[in-house]
Amino acid sequence: MKRILILIQILLIGAGGTSAQYILSGRIEYERKIHTHARMKDYGDDNNSWYARMKSQIPKFNNTYFDLTFDRNRSIYKPGREGDPQPRSWTSDPAFDNVVYTDLAARKVTAVKQVYEQKFVVQDSMRKIDWKLKNEIRTIANYKCRKAVGIICDSVYVVAFYTEDILASSGPEMFGNLPGMILELAIPRLHTTWVATKVEVVSAKDEDFAMTTKGKKVTSLELYEAIQKGLKDWGKWAARNIWLTSL
Repeated sequence: MKRILILIQILLIGAGGTSAQYILSGRIEYERKIHTHARMKDYGDDNNSWYARMKSQIPKFNNTYFDLTFDRNRSIYKPGREGDPQPRSWTSDPAFDNVVYTDLAARKVTAVKQVYEQKFVVQDSMRKIDWKLKNEIRTIANYKCRKAVGIICDSVYVVAFYTEDILASSGPEMFGNLPGMILELAIPRLHTTWVATKVEVVSAKDEDFAMTTKGKKVTSLELYEAIQKGLKDWGKWAARNIWLTSL
């Protein structure tokens, strides 16, 4: 049966088309790009000697890669091939190697997140975002994608481009709930983007979705409250790290 599905998908890609139609399973590579200088500027200015010194020591962008394997009923997002070296410092994300499994049929998510010294296992329903669909269209990894915008954490603006050619309603991290697969995601306040670099039409196997679930079991709200409490003395540094943890 799986071979038949793959054959159908290959035939649907067709000769002369730039976009495959109705992909049922596969693997997507995302490049996550963080504008490190812009993040640093959030805590200083161009006249700040500390900021100027740090700019000269840290690359302008940090690129890492993640893979998302999917079929009609599930997806798993996890670190992919090695990207730019990322020393663990104040510029690092508190959840730099998240693994997120989504049961699309049951609309449930399990996310393993290393937040500084502690590992959490988030078990909850899929994140609900009041997406607003826009008319802007762009091509990403040879797929026609439509723009959608939404809000997380009460005030953090999110921009997504999704394709209806891939039927799984998933995407990077814990994002989804659109009429197709998210191939580009941007969170301007975090100076971070995720862009699909390639989409492979392959048959997903059960072992592709395996993951360890060792860690403190929490809901999304419980994790948010725990991090908020733990960072209460961080001042303006706290908000960004709470948002990053909530991805």
